Amino acid sequence: MELKNKAPRRIAQAVLNSLKGGVVPRIGLPYVTVGRKNEIDALLHDIEIIGEGGASFRFLMGRYGSGKSFLLQTIRNYAMDRNFVVADADLSPERRLTGTRGQGLATYRELIGNLSTKTRPEGGALMLVLDRWISSVQAKTAAETGLDPDSPAFDAAVRKEIYAVLGNMNELVHGFDFSKLLSKYYEAAVSGDDDTRGRVLRWFRGEYQTKTEARQELGVGVIITDDDWYEYLKLFAAFFRQAGYQGLVVLVDELVNIYKIPNSIARNSNYEKILTIYNDALQGKAKYIGFLMSGTPQCIEDRRRGVYSYEALSSRLAEGKFSRAGARDLLSPVIRLEPLTPEEMLVLTEKLTGLHAGLYGYEPTLKDEDLDAFIRIEYSRVGADTKITPREIIRDYIELLDILYQHPGMPVETLLNSEEFSYAKSDAVSDEADLPFAEFTV
Repeated sequence: MELKNKAPRRIAQAVLNSLKGGVVPRIGLPYVTVGRKNEIDALLHDIEIIGEGGASFRFLMGRYGSGKSFLLQTIRNYAMDRNFVVADADLSPERRLTGTRGQGLATYRELIGNLSTKTRPEGGALMLVLDRWISSVQAKTAAETGLDPDSPAFDAAVRKEIYAVLGNMNELVHGFDFSKLLSKYYEAAVSGDDDTRGRVLRWFRGEYQTKTEARQELGVGVIITDDDWYEYLKLFAAFFRQAGYQGLVVLVDELVNIYKIPNSIARNSNYEKILTIYNDALQGKAKYIGFLMSGTPQCIEDRRRGVYSYEALSSRLAEGKFSRAGARDLLSPVIRLEPLTPEEMLVLTEKLTGLHAGLYGYEPTLKDEDLDAFIRIEYSRVGADTKITPREIIRDYIELLDILYQHPGMPVETLLNSEEFSYAKSDAVSDEADLPFAEFTV
Protein backbone atom coordinates (compact mmCIF):
# COMPACT_ATOMS: atom_id res chain seq x y z
CA MET A 1 0.00 0.00 0.00
CA GLU A 2 1.12 3.57 -0.64
CA LEU A 3 2.42 5.52 2.36
CA LYS A 4 0.46 8.73 2.91
CA ASN A 5 1.34 9.59 6.50
CA LYS A 6 4.73 11.21 6.82
CA ALA A 7 5.31 12.33 10.41
CA PRO A 8 8.45 13.10 12.41
CA ARG A 9 9.60 9.97 14.21
CA ARG A 10 9.28 11.52 17.68
CA ILE A 11 5.65 12.38 16.95
CA ALA A 12 4.94 8.98 15.42
CA GLN A 13 6.37 7.27 18.50
CA ALA A 14 4.36 9.45 20.90
CA VAL A 15 1.14 8.82 18.98
CA LEU A 16 1.60 5.04 18.65
CA ASN A 17 2.75 4.56 22.24
CA SER A 18 -0.17 6.58 23.57
CA LEU A 19 -2.76 4.77 21.47
CA LYS A 20 -1.38 1.34 22.28
CA GLY A 21 -1.48 2.27 25.96
CA GLY A 22 -5.13 3.28 25.64
CA VAL A 23 -4.57 7.02 26.21
CA VAL A 24 -4.98 10.02 23.94
CA PRO A 25 -1.79 11.60 22.57
CA ARG A 26 -1.38 15.32 23.20
CA ILE A 27 0.63 15.80 20.01
CA GLY A 28 0.27 14.47 16.49
CA LEU A 29 -3.52 14.18 16.48
CA PRO A 30 -3.93 15.43 12.88
CA TYR A 31 -2.04 12.33 11.71
CA VAL A 32 -4.71 9.99 13.08
CA THR A 33 -7.92 12.02 13.07
CA VAL A 34 -10.78 10.47 11.11
CA GLY A 35 -14.49 11.16 11.11
CA ARG A 36 -16.21 13.41 13.68
CA LYS A 37 -16.52 16.18 11.10
CA ASN A 38 -20.01 17.19 12.19
CA GLU A 39 -19.12 17.21 15.88
CA ILE A 40 -15.94 19.21 15.23
CA ASP A 41 -17.84 21.73 13.09
CA ALA A 42 -20.42 22.22 15.86
CA LEU A 43 -17.74 22.78 18.50
CA LEU A 44 -15.75 25.11 16.26
CA HIS A 45 -18.88 27.20 15.87
CA ASP A 46 -18.95 27.49 19.66
CA ILE A 47 -15.33 28.64 19.60
CA GLU A 48 -16.20 31.35 17.08
CA ILE A 49 -18.95 32.61 19.38
CA ILE A 50 -16.51 32.67 22.33
CA GLY A 51 -14.10 34.77 20.28
CA GLU A 52 -16.90 37.26 19.61
CA GLY A 53 -17.50 37.80 23.32
CA GLY A 54 -19.94 34.99 24.01
CA ALA A 55 -19.72 31.87 26.13
CA SER A 56 -20.55 28.21 25.61
CA PHE A 57 -21.14 25.03 27.57
CA ARG A 58 -21.33 21.52 26.12
CA PHE A 59 -21.25 17.92 27.26
CA LEU A 60 -19.64 15.18 25.16
CA MET A 61 -21.27 11.85 25.87
CA GLY A 62 -19.95 8.48 24.74
CA ARG A 63 -18.99 5.04 25.99
CA TYR A 64 -15.51 4.22 27.28
CA GLY A 65 -13.13 4.08 24.34
CA SER A 66 -15.58 5.76 21.95
CA GLY A 67 -13.33 8.75 21.32
CA LYS A 68 -14.52 11.40 23.83
CA SER A 69 -11.04 12.21 25.10
CA PHE A 70 -9.66 12.11 21.55
CA LEU A 71 -12.24 14.66 20.43
CA LEU A 72 -11.47 16.85 23.45
CA GLN A 73 -7.78 16.90 22.53
CA THR A 74 -8.64 17.57 18.89
CA ILE A 75 -10.70 20.61 19.89
CA ARG A 76 -7.86 21.66 22.18
CA ASN A 77 -5.51 21.79 19.19
CA TYR A 78 -8.04 23.60 17.01
CA ALA A 79 -8.59 26.22 19.74
CA MET A 80 -4.87 26.85 20.25
CA ASP A 81 -4.41 27.24 16.49
CA ARG A 82 -7.08 29.94 16.61
CA ASN A 83 -5.18 31.87 19.29
CA PHE A 84 -7.20 30.73 22.29
CA VAL A 85 -5.75 29.86 25.66
CA VAL A 86 -6.82 26.31 26.61
CA ALA A 87 -7.00 24.75 30.07
CA ASP A 88 -7.73 21.06 30.53
CA ALA A 89 -8.08 18.70 33.50
CA ASP A 90 -9.26 15.17 34.25
CA LEU A 91 -11.50 14.82 37.28
CA SER A 92 -10.54 12.24 39.91
CA PRO A 93 -11.40 11.43 43.54
CA GLU A 94 -9.02 14.27 44.51
CA ARG A 95 -10.22 16.66 41.77
CA ARG A 96 -13.89 17.54 41.60
CA LEU A 97 -15.80 20.77 41.01
CA THR A 98 -16.28 21.30 44.73
CA GLY A 99 -15.64 19.32 47.91
CA THR A 100 -15.05 19.47 51.63
CA ARG A 101 -11.32 18.78 51.25
CA GLY A 102 -10.54 21.36 48.59
CA GLN A 103 -11.19 19.11 45.60
CA GLY A 104 -12.59 22.02 43.57
CA LEU A 105 -9.49 24.10 44.20
CA ALA A 106 -7.40 21.08 43.18
CA THR A 107 -9.20 21.06 39.82
CA TYR A 108 -8.55 24.79 39.43
CA ARG A 109 -4.84 24.24 40.12
CA GLU A 110 -4.74 21.49 37.52
CA LEU A 111 -6.45 23.73 34.96
CA ILE A 112 -4.05 26.63 35.58
CA GLY A 113 -1.06 24.29 35.53
CA ASN A 114 -2.22 22.98 32.15
CA LEU A 115 -2.82 26.40 30.57
CA SER A 116 -1.65 26.06 26.97
CA THR A 117 -1.21 28.30 23.96
CA LYS A 118 -0.09 27.72 20.40
CA THR A 119 3.49 28.57 21.36
CA ARG A 120 3.34 26.56 24.62
CA PRO A 121 1.08 23.59 23.82
CA GLU A 122 2.49 21.36 26.54
CA GLY A 123 1.02 23.50 29.35
CA GLY A 124 2.51 25.80 31.97
CA ALA A 125 1.84 28.89 29.87
CA LEU A 126 0.72 31.31 32.60
CA MET A 127 4.06 33.12 32.97
CA LEU A 128 4.48 33.20 29.20
CA VAL A 129 1.07 34.84 28.77
CA LEU A 130 1.77 37.45 31.47
CA ASP A 131 5.19 38.31 30.05
CA ARG A 132 3.82 38.47 26.52
CA TRP A 133 1.11 40.86 27.73
CA ILE A 134 3.69 43.21 29.22
CA SER A 135 5.87 43.05 26.11
CA SER A 136 2.92 43.72 23.81
CA VAL A 137 1.88 46.78 25.84
CA GLN A 138 5.43 48.10 25.72
CA ALA A 139 5.68 47.51 21.97
CA LYS A 140 2.32 49.17 21.36
CA THR A 141 3.29 52.18 23.47
CA ALA A 142 6.63 52.54 21.69
CA ALA A 143 4.94 52.41 18.28
CA GLU A 144 2.22 54.91 19.18
CA THR A 145 4.34 57.45 21.10
CA GLY A 146 7.80 57.13 19.58
CA LEU A 147 9.26 57.63 23.07
CA ASP A 148 12.65 56.27 24.13
CA PRO A 149 12.00 52.99 26.05
CA ASP A 150 14.50 54.09 28.69
CA SER A 151 12.83 57.43 29.36
CA PRO A 152 10.55 58.16 32.35
CA ALA A 153 7.87 59.37 29.94
CA PHE A 154 7.80 55.98 28.23
CA ASP A 155 7.43 54.21 31.57
CA ALA A 156 4.58 56.51 32.52
CA ALA A 157 2.84 55.89 29.18
CA VAL A 158 3.14 52.11 29.61
CA ARG A 159 1.75 52.29 33.14
CA LYS A 160 -1.19 54.34 31.89
CA GLU A 161 -1.96 51.68 29.27
CA ILE A 162 -1.59 48.87 31.82
CA TYR A 163 -3.95 50.53 34.27
CA ALA A 164 -6.48 51.20 31.52
CA VAL A 165 -6.55 47.49 30.70
CA LEU A 166 -6.86 46.52 34.35
CA GLY A 167 -9.58 49.09 34.95
CA ASN A 168 -11.83 47.21 32.53
CA MET A 169 -11.79 44.20 34.85
CA ASN A 170 -12.72 45.95 38.10
CA GLU A 171 -16.45 45.53 37.46
CA LEU A 172 -16.15 41.73 37.57
CA VAL A 173 -16.44 39.70 40.77
CA HIS A 174 -13.02 39.78 42.51
CA GLY A 175 -11.82 41.96 39.65
CA PHE A 176 -10.26 44.64 41.88
CA ASP A 177 -7.93 42.23 43.68
CA PHE A 178 -7.17 40.35 40.46
CA SER A 179 -6.18 43.63 38.78
CA LYS A 180 -4.10 44.63 41.78
CA LEU A 181 -2.08 41.43 41.49
CA LEU A 182 -1.61 41.88 37.74
CA SER A 183 -0.31 45.35 38.51
CA LYS A 184 2.10 43.89 41.08
CA TYR A 185 3.32 41.40 38.49
CA TYR A 186 4.01 44.22 36.04
CA GLU A 187 5.87 46.27 38.64
CA ALA A 188 7.97 43.25 39.61
CA ALA A 189 8.69 42.39 35.97
CA VAL A 190 9.99 45.84 35.03
CA SER A 191 12.05 46.13 38.23
CA GLY A 192 13.50 42.62 37.98
CA ASP A 193 11.93 41.50 41.27
CA ASP A 194 11.67 37.77 40.58
CA ASP A 195 10.60 36.96 44.14
CA THR A 196 7.46 39.07 43.86
CA ARG A 197 6.73 37.68 40.39
CA GLY A 198 6.94 34.18 41.84
CA ARG A 199 4.59 35.06 44.70
CA VAL A 200 2.03 36.55 42.32
CA LEU A 201 2.19 33.43 40.13
CA ARG A 202 1.75 31.30 43.22
CA TRP A 203 -1.37 33.30 44.12
CA PHE A 204 -2.79 32.94 40.60
CA ARG A 205 -2.20 29.19 40.80
CA GLY A 206 -4.29 29.02 43.97
CA GLU A 207 -1.42 27.91 46.18
CA TYR A 208 -1.88 30.28 49.12
CA GLN A 209 -3.50 28.47 52.05
CA THR A 210 -4.55 31.44 54.20
CA LYS A 211 -5.55 35.07 53.71
CA THR A 212 -3.03 36.10 56.35
CA GLU A 213 -0.17 34.66 54.31
CA ALA A 214 -1.39 36.40 51.15
CA ARG A 215 -1.76 39.71 52.99
CA GLN A 216 1.74 39.50 54.44
CA GLU A 217 3.44 38.61 51.17
CA LEU A 218 1.34 40.45 48.59
CA GLY A 219 -0.85 42.94 50.43
CA VAL A 220 -4.14 41.37 49.31
CA GLY A 221 -6.67 40.01 51.77
CA VAL A 222 -8.23 37.36 49.53
CA ILE A 223 -7.19 33.95 48.21
CA ILE A 224 -8.69 31.64 45.64
CA THR A 225 -10.87 29.04 47.38
CA ASP A 226 -12.91 25.96 46.65
CA ASP A 227 -16.05 28.11 46.50
CA ASP A 228 -14.97 30.85 44.09
CA TRP A 229 -12.33 29.36 41.73
CA TYR A 230 -14.76 29.46 38.81
CA GLU A 231 -15.07 33.26 39.18
CA TYR A 232 -11.32 33.50 38.69
CA LEU A 233 -11.50 31.47 35.50
CA LYS A 234 -13.92 34.11 34.18
CA LEU A 235 -11.43 36.80 35.22
CA PHE A 236 -8.64 34.98 33.40
CA ALA A 237 -10.81 34.75 30.29
CA ALA A 238 -11.38 38.51 30.35
CA PHE A 239 -7.68 39.14 30.94
CA PHE A 240 -6.55 36.81 28.15
CA ARG A 241 -8.75 38.77 25.77
CA GLN A 242 -7.11 42.00 26.91
CA ALA A 243 -3.70 40.34 26.50
CA GLY A 244 -4.27 39.65 22.81
CA TYR A 245 -5.81 36.15 22.84
CA GLN A 246 -9.26 35.22 21.63
CA GLY A 247 -10.47 33.83 24.94
CA LEU A 248 -10.32 30.76 27.19
CA VAL A 249 -11.52 27.23 26.43
CA VAL A 250 -11.85 24.89 29.43
CA LEU A 251 -11.90 21.11 28.86
CA VAL A 252 -12.95 18.78 31.69
CA ASP A 253 -12.79 15.00 31.25
CA GLU A 254 -13.83 12.01 33.38
CA LEU A 255 -17.16 13.30 34.74
CA VAL A 256 -17.68 9.75 35.93
CA ASN A 257 -15.73 10.71 39.06
CA ILE A 258 -18.66 12.89 40.12
CA TYR A 259 -21.08 10.04 39.39
CA LYS A 260 -18.99 7.81 41.68
CA ILE A 261 -19.27 10.13 44.71
CA PRO A 262 -21.16 7.98 47.25
CA ASN A 263 -22.68 10.86 49.22
CA SER A 264 -25.71 12.38 47.49
CA ILE A 265 -25.22 15.80 49.11
CA ALA A 266 -21.63 15.97 47.84
CA ARG A 267 -22.73 14.85 44.35
CA ASN A 268 -25.44 17.46 44.20
CA SER A 269 -22.99 20.18 45.27
CA ASN A 270 -20.92 19.31 42.19
CA TYR A 271 -23.98 19.30 39.96
CA GLU A 272 -24.94 22.68 41.43
CA LYS A 273 -21.54 24.00 40.32
CA ILE A 274 -22.16 22.63 36.82
CA LEU A 275 -25.57 24.34 36.81
CA THR A 276 -23.96 27.66 37.78
CA ILE A 277 -21.44 27.44 34.94
CA TYR A 278 -24.13 26.32 32.49
CA ASN A 279 -26.48 29.17 33.41
CA ASP A 280 -23.69 31.76 33.20
CA ALA A 281 -22.80 30.59 29.70
CA LEU A 282 -26.34 30.51 28.35
CA GLN A 283 -27.54 33.69 30.06
CA GLY A 284 -24.63 35.82 28.89
CA LYS A 285 -23.12 36.33 32.35
CA ALA A 286 -19.74 35.05 31.16
CA LYS A 287 -17.65 36.32 28.25
CA TYR A 288 -14.82 34.90 26.17
CA ILE A 289 -15.01 31.51 27.88
CA GLY A 290 -16.26 28.07 26.91
CA PHE A 291 -16.60 24.78 28.80
CA LEU A 292 -16.58 21.31 27.30
CA MET A 293 -17.12 18.40 29.70
CA SER A 294 -17.12 14.72 28.77
CA GLY A 295 -18.55 11.59 30.35
CA THR A 296 -20.22 8.26 29.71
CA PRO A 297 -23.97 7.90 29.05
CA GLN A 298 -24.38 6.38 32.50
CA CYS A 299 -22.71 9.23 34.40
CA ILE A 300 -24.81 11.79 32.51
CA GLU A 301 -28.19 10.12 31.96
CA ASP A 302 -28.55 8.02 35.13
CA ARG A 303 -31.56 9.45 36.98
CA ARG A 304 -30.33 8.16 40.33
CA ARG A 305 -26.71 9.38 40.48
CA GLY A 306 -25.84 10.97 37.14
CA VAL A 307 -26.07 14.56 35.92
CA TYR A 308 -29.75 13.96 35.13
CA SER A 309 -30.40 13.09 38.79
CA TYR A 310 -30.18 16.83 39.44
CA GLU A 311 -33.57 18.00 38.25
CA ALA A 312 -32.51 21.53 37.29
CA LEU A 313 -29.91 20.05 34.91
CA SER A 314 -32.10 17.23 33.64
CA SER A 315 -34.82 19.64 32.53
CA ARG A 316 -32.24 21.69 30.63
CA LEU A 317 -30.17 18.91 29.07
CA ALA A 318 -32.48 15.98 28.31
CA GLU A 319 -32.68 14.98 24.65
CA GLY A 320 -35.76 16.09 22.73
CA LYS A 321 -38.34 13.97 20.96
CA PHE A 322 -36.95 14.22 17.44
CA SER A 323 -33.25 13.41 17.92
CA ARG A 324 -32.27 9.82 17.11
CA ALA A 325 -29.40 7.70 15.82
CA GLY A 326 -28.30 9.13 12.48
CA ALA A 327 -30.09 12.42 13.12
CA ARG A 328 -28.62 13.80 16.34
CA ASP A 329 -29.04 17.45 17.26
CA LEU A 330 -25.45 18.68 17.44
CA LEU A 331 -26.61 22.14 18.50
CA SER A 332 -28.01 20.81 21.80
CA PRO A 333 -26.06 21.09 25.09
CA VAL A 334 -25.24 17.36 25.00
CA ILE A 335 -23.42 15.91 21.99
CA ARG A 336 -23.89 12.17 21.86
CA LEU A 337 -20.98 10.58 19.99
CA GLU A 338 -22.04 8.18 17.26
CA PRO A 339 -19.77 5.14 16.74
CA LEU A 340 -17.16 5.50 14.03
CA THR A 341 -18.18 3.63 10.90
CA PRO A 342 -16.20 0.66 9.53
CA GLU A 343 -15.18 2.87 6.61
CA GLU A 344 -13.73 5.47 8.98
CA MET A 345 -11.89 2.82 10.97
CA LEU A 346 -10.44 1.46 7.73
CA VAL A 347 -9.03 4.91 6.95
CA LEU A 348 -7.60 5.05 10.47
CA THR A 349 -5.77 1.72 10.05
CA GLU A 350 -4.21 3.08 6.89
CA LYS A 351 -2.99 6.15 8.77
CA LEU A 352 -1.58 3.98 11.57
CA THR A 353 0.24 1.81 9.03
CA GLY A 354 1.94 4.89 7.61
CA LEU A 355 2.97 6.13 11.06
CA HIS A 356 4.33 2.73 12.08
CA ALA A 357 6.31 2.26 8.86
CA GLY A 358 7.76 5.76 9.13
CA LEU A 359 8.76 5.23 12.76
CA TYR A 360 10.61 1.94 12.17
CA GLY A 361 11.81 2.65 8.64
CA TYR A 362 10.31 -0.13 6.57
CA GLU A 363 8.11 -0.51 3.53
CA PRO A 364 4.71 -1.81 4.65
CA THR A 365 3.80 -5.25 3.38
CA LEU A 366 0.14 -5.08 4.36
CA LYS A 367 -2.16 -4.85 1.35
CA ASP A 368 -5.45 -3.04 1.16
CA GLU A 369 -7.24 -6.37 1.33
CA ASP A 370 -5.41 -7.16 4.59
CA LEU A 371 -6.73 -4.00 6.18
CA ASP A 372 -10.15 -4.83 4.81
CA ALA A 373 -9.99 -8.31 6.34
CA PHE A 374 -8.87 -6.95 9.72
CA ILE A 375 -11.80 -4.51 9.91
CA ARG A 376 -14.26 -7.19 8.79
CA ILE A 377 -13.18 -9.52 11.56
CA GLU A 378 -13.34 -6.79 14.19
CA TYR A 379 -16.84 -5.71 13.16
CA SER A 380 -18.16 -9.25 12.74
CA ARG A 381 -17.62 -10.09 16.41
CA VAL A 382 -20.73 -10.82 18.44
CA GLY A 383 -22.14 -7.52 19.72
CA ALA A 384 -19.73 -5.36 17.71
CA ASP A 385 -22.55 -3.23 16.37
CA THR A 386 -23.12 -1.72 19.83
CA LYS A 387 -20.12 -2.67 21.98
CA ILE A 388 -16.92 -2.34 19.96
CA THR A 389 -14.97 0.90 20.36
CA PRO A 390 -12.17 2.61 18.41
CA ARG A 391 -9.83 2.09 21.38
CA GLU A 392 -10.14 -1.71 21.14
CA ILE A 393 -9.63 -1.77 17.38
CA ILE A 394 -6.66 0.60 17.50
CA ARG A 395 -4.90 -1.42 20.19
CA ASP A 396 -5.46 -4.65 18.25
CA TYR A 397 -4.14 -3.12 15.05
CA ILE A 398 -1.00 -1.58 16.56
CA GLU A 399 -0.23 -4.93 18.17
CA LEU A 400 -0.65 -6.56 14.75
CA LEU A 401 1.77 -4.06 13.21
CA ASP A 402 4.30 -4.59 16.02
CA ILE A 403 4.27 -8.36 15.64
CA LEU A 404 4.57 -8.25 11.85
CA TYR A 405 7.51 -5.84 12.16
CA GLN A 406 9.29 -8.08 14.65
CA HIS A 407 8.52 -11.24 12.68
CA PRO A 408 8.80 -10.15 9.03
CA GLY A 409 8.38 -13.66 7.66
CA MET A 410 5.05 -14.30 9.36
CA PRO A 411 2.04 -14.24 7.00
CA VAL A 412 -0.61 -11.76 8.11
CA GLU A 413 -3.25 -14.43 7.50
CA THR A 414 -1.75 -16.47 10.31
CA LEU A 415 -2.54 -13.72 12.79
CA LEU A 416 -5.90 -12.69 11.37
CA ASN A 417 -7.15 -16.27 11.33
CA SER A 418 -5.73 -17.19 14.72
CA GLU A 419 -8.19 -18.49 17.27
CA GLU A 420 -7.13 -15.80 19.73
CA PHE A 421 -8.10 -13.00 17.34
CA SER A 422 -11.23 -14.38 15.66
CA TYR A 423 -12.63 -16.46 18.51
CA ALA A 424 -15.70 -14.27 18.93
CA LYS A 425 -16.54 -13.97 15.25
CA SER A 426 -20.24 -14.40 14.64
CA ASP A 427 -21.28 -17.30 12.43
CA ALA A 428 -24.32 -15.31 11.45
CA VAL A 429 -22.22 -12.76 9.60
CA SER A 430 -19.46 -14.99 8.23
CA ASP A 431 -20.65 -14.35 4.70
CA GLU A 432 -19.05 -11.11 3.51
CA ALA A 433 -22.12 -10.20 1.50
CA ASP A 434 -24.16 -10.04 4.69
CA LEU A 435 -21.97 -7.35 6.23
CA PRO A 436 -23.21 -3.75 5.95
CA PHE A 437 -19.78 -2.62 4.77
CA ALA A 438 -19.16 -5.33 2.16
CA GLU A 439 -18.44 -2.87 -0.63
CA PHE A 440 -16.03 -0.40 0.95
CA THR A 441 -12.41 -0.07 -0.13
CA VAL A 442 -9.43 1.94 1.09
